[in-house]
Amino acid sequence: MYDVAVVGAGPAGSAAALSALRSRPGARVLLLDRQDFPRDKSCGDGIAPHALDELARLGAAQVLLDRVPVRRLRLVGPRGTEAATVLQRPDYVVPRTVFDARLVAAAVARGAELRRHTVRQLEVRADRVVLDGTIEARVVVGADGANGVVRRQLALPKQDEATVAVAVRGYVAWETAAPEQVIVMDGRDWPAYAWRFDAGDGTSNVGFGMLLPSLRATGHGRQALHERLVELLPEAAGAQRLRSHHLPLSTGRPEQPRGRVLLAGDAASLVNPLTGEGIFYALLSGRLAGRAAVTATDPGAAYRSALTRELGRHLQHTTLLARVTAHPRVLDAGVRATRQAPGAMDSLVEVGLGRGLITAPLVRALLAEAARSVLRR
Repeated sequence: MYDVAVVGAGPAGSAAALSALRSRPGARVLLLDRQDFPRDKSCGDGIAPHALDELARLGAAQVLLDRVPVRRLRLVGPRGTEAATVLQRPDYVVPRTVFDARLVAAAVARGAELRRHTVRQLEVRADRVVLDGTIEARVVVGADGANGVVRRQLALPKQDEATVAVAVRGYVAWETAAPEQVIVMDGRDWPAYAWRFDAGDGTSNVGFGMLLPSLRATGHGRQALHERLVELLPEAAGAQRLRSHHLPLSTGRPEQPRGRVLLAGDAASLVNPLTGEGIFYALLSGRLAGRAAVTATDPGAAYRSALTRELGRHLQHTTLLARVTAHPRVLDAGVRATRQAPGAMDSLVEVGLGRGLITAPLVRALLAEAARSVLRR
């Protein structure tokens, strides 16, 4: 019997395996995935500073050693207002074909067993969890997505469509002396935005995302995503390897189950509702799940407590900020505010890409911009 079986070997699953083995060297850890690695995954490919911190905690910082740091961020509001900053700590842009394969390799090198296998059934018993009738583990970590078999087998409520985003991603050749991350917000169906994330190697990840109900309302499906992407980012015309994907936002996250099954990453709907960022959440939740799986008498209780301690207030703040900025006019005022107050931009970046909270500088900047707007009128 395995100590831990991890279903899904993406960032959350690999982080869980690494964490379990780091917390208890010699533990029997099984990584299951329905695909071989390397494999592509539709994503913005952004690795933010807090994700780097998690990689260091997992002993896997080497996966980014040859990547180019990106220090510039530019925001374009839904009414055309721009704000730019030099990030205090750089981001990285790493294709998931590279990032995920390296993380899996790090887990295997640490001692995890990797097996290609599609899990179809999960049975929770008093002292173990059985997968497909033959694979037994003391604890199972579900890291196979919001629509994965683990979450479905637990009979958790399906994610409300109002809290699901859909995005399309592609790649373009893009030469620039100073790579940057560009976010262009779409006022027509906000919340929606296009992005261009420069990798620093002559290529850029480009994409566009919007809420699922808004996409359905267009009546054009994936075609609407492609058209809006090029409309907001003309340089995305001719993008290659276009793939779409669903984003289960944290505003619709389920309650963590009790007992021997832990949900991490997308399976726990841990995707930032402001930015769609999920890698940091995946690594952090995977680390906490892996540790709880091999060290706690009650893994479910220990994991829920740790997740609340690490992300509870932050998730409350992202939910609140997502509601406050739901109107394009408010968001455009927010972009202007960050242009006036660098501290507000830093706070916004922390909330959108890390575990930051709504801070006094951000609130003061928003109030000051609101006052200026009234005076202008």
